[in-house]
Amino acid sequence: MAQPRTVEAPSTHADNEFERRLGLLDSTMIVVGSMIGSGIFIVSAEAARQVGSAGWLLVVWLVAGLLTVTGALSYGELAAMMPRAGGQYVYLREAFSPLWGFLYGWTLFLVIQTGTIAAVAVAFARFTGLLLPTISETNYLIPPLHLTQGYAVSLSTAQLLGVVVIAFLTWTNTKGLQYGKIVQNVFTTAKTGSLFVLIGLGLTLGWNSTAVSDNFGNLWNARNTVDIVPGISALTTFGLFVAICVSQTGSLFSADAWNNITFTAGEVINPKRNIPLSLALGTGLVITLYLLANVAYLVTLPLAEIQTAPSDRVATATLQKIFPGAGTLIMAVGIMISTFGCINGLILAGARAYYAMARDRLFFPQAAVLSKTHVPAWALMVQGIWSVLLVLPRTFNPQTNTYGNLYGNLLDYVISAALIFYILTVAGIFRLRATRPNAERPYKAFGYPVIPALYILGAGAILVVLFVYRPATTWPGLGIVLLGVPVYSYLRVRA
Repeated sequence: MAQPRTVEAPSTHADNEFERRLGLLDSTMIVVGSMIGSGIFIVSAEAARQVGSAGWLLVVWLVAGLLTVTGALSYGELAAMMPRAGGQYVYLREAFSPLWGFLYGWTLFLVIQTGTIAAVAVAFARFTGLLLPTISETNYLIPPLHLTQGYAVSLSTAQLLGVVVIAFLTWTNTKGLQYGKIVQNVFTTAKTGSLFVLIGLGLTLGWNSTAVSDNFGNLWNARNTVDIVPGISALTTFGLFVAICVSQTGSLFSADAWNNITFTAGEVINPKRNIPLSLALGTGLVITLYLLANVAYLVTLPLAEIQTAPSDRVATATLQKIFPGAGTLIMAVGIMISTFGCINGLILAGARAYYAMARDRLFFPQAAVLSKTHVPAWALMVQGIWSVLLVLPRTFNPQTNTYGNLYGNLLDYVISAALIFYILTVAGIFRLRATRPNAERPYKAFGYPVIPALYILGAGAILVVLFVYRPATTWPGLGIVLLGVPVYSYLRVRA
C-alpha cells in the first residue's frame, strides 16, 4: 500500500471516471431529501418537554436552523475549492491531515451514515405497520436470541422490511446514477409537498383558538418541564441555556445530512457553482419548512398535548386533531414517503465517501473501482451490508423487559462526534486560507471570518454542554472516533 497523499498535492484523477449528471435541481434534491426524514415529525415533543414553552421551542429550531444554514454557507467555499468525490472527507484531509479525514470516514461508515440508514429504514417499517399491522417490531420471524445480558439479535417483520428497503435501494443505486437520481427527485418532491400540505392544514383547518391562546399567550413561560439532570431545568436562566443546547441533539439530527451532496461532487455538473448553491437553497428551504411545521403544531395543539403526544408523534397528533380517525393513517403515508426518499439519498451519497477513502488506500481497495454503470457499486454493497447488520442487533433492559435498537444507541453516541467534525471542517476554512492563500476560490464563505467563527463558537458551546450534561452518550461517541486511530496506524504500517 502506498502512503496517503500529502495535503499539498491532492489528486483529481478519481473524478474523471464519474459521469457528471447531477444538475442544480438534482443536487438541491439530494440536500433536501437527505435532510428530511422522520425527525421533524417527532422530536418537537422531547424539545417541548425540555424547554417548556412555545417560544423557546421555536428558538430551539431557530438555533438549529442558523447553525445548519451558516455551516452550509461555510462549506460552500470548500466545495467550490475542492469539488471532488468524498466531500467532507477530502476537506478534512486537505485542511489538517489524512488522519483527520480517515477518522471522519471511519465514523461515517461505522455509525453516522450506516446507522442513520438503518434507523430511517426501521422508521419506514414502523409507519408501514400503521397501515399493515403485521409489520411490527414485536411480530418476530426469529425471536430475540440473547448474546449477553444487555444485547440480543432478532428478526421481526419490521426489521425484515427495513432490510428489504435497504437492499432494494442499494440495488437500484448500483444500476447507475440515473436510477438513484430519479428516485431521489420523485420522492423528495413528494415529501416536500407533503410537508407543505401538513403546514397548510395546520395553519388553516387546524387553527385552534384555545391552543393559540395557550401557546402564544404564554410564549416564554416554561411549564411541565423535565430536568435535564437532577436540579437543572428550564425554570432557571442557566437551566434554560442547558435545555436549549441539549435539545439540539434532536433538532440538529433532524436537519443533518445536508453535507451529503459534497460526497457526490465528482458527479455534479459545474460543481464549483452548483454545490454551494444547492447547499444554500436546500438548507434554507428545509429550515424554513421546519420552522413553519412547528408553528403549525403550536396553532393546532396546546403545548401539553405536544409534550405528551403518543410515541412523540407530534405531526400525527396534529393531523388527528384536524381529521379525527384518519390523521394517523394520512401521516403514516407521508412519513413513509419521506423516509423512503431519505434512505435513497443517504445510500447514494455515502458510498462516494468510501470510494474517495479507497482511492487513498484507507478503505477496502475494491471500493475504489467504479462499475460499468460508473458508480462505486462495491462501496454501495459494503455500505448496504453493514447497514443491514445494524438493523438486527437489539439492546435489552432486564429491569423493564423491553428491547431497543443498537443503532439508536450508536447514533446517540456519535451525534456529538459528528458535531466535532462539522466544527473542524469549518475551522479548515481558516487553516486553508492561511496555508493556501492563492488557491482558486470560486465561492468564498459568506460573512467570512465572522459567520464561520460564529458557527464554531455556537456549535462549540453546544458540544461542551453535551459533554458535561450528557456524558453517557457523548464520551462513548468520542471513543468510537478514537478507535479509528489504531486502524489508521495499521493501514499506514501495511503501506
